[in-house]
Amino acid sequence: MARAASGPRSFLSRPRAAKARTENDDRRERRPLALPLRLLATCCAFVFMVAFAVVLARLTLHPSPASEALTHTNMHPGRSLKAYLDQPALRDAVKQIGGNILLGVPFGVLVPVVAPRTRGLLRVLLLTAVVMLLVEFAQGALVTGRAFDIDDVILNTTGALLGYLLLGRRMSRAVHARRARA
Repeated sequence: MARAASGPRSFLSRPRAAKARTENDDRRERRPLALPLRLLATCCAFVFMVAFAVVLARLTLHPSPASEALTHTNMHPGRSLKAYLDQPALRDAVKQIGGNILLGVPFGVLVPVVAPRTRGLLRVLLLTAVVMLLVEFAQGALVTGRAFDIDDVILNTTGALLGYLLLGRRMSRAVHARRARA
């Protein structure tokens, strides 16, 4: 008898459950902003990306002749991080590690908005890693008092991951429509 009682109840609740699933699917499948707002958001993101590129170049490609004797190339992941954390002044470690993480955040936020084909966690991380590798190579080869450091690339990419997860994914979904899958 328990089955007979639960049968009609589950039969009646199926349409409600289907309707609830449809409403949930509609909520998940958010519509993008209106075209003028999408264009404005994309243009603003592009302007911020250009401004960020200028700041990045000034921060990373500016010569530091006074530091020439202190610079060293680091090809071993974790070596510079360990050196930062072994310093007696925690402030210097926070400045180095936090600064490199913050330097990557704009990539995670802006890249999916500016270039919709780069949407997705792996694409954003790959693009950030490639750009930061190029910056580090330029530092090591061309800039006095600067050196290549793989840990900087790792920290910058971590920053892009945080930026993408916290804001970039949502902004990208709001600006760009998802393609319908057949």
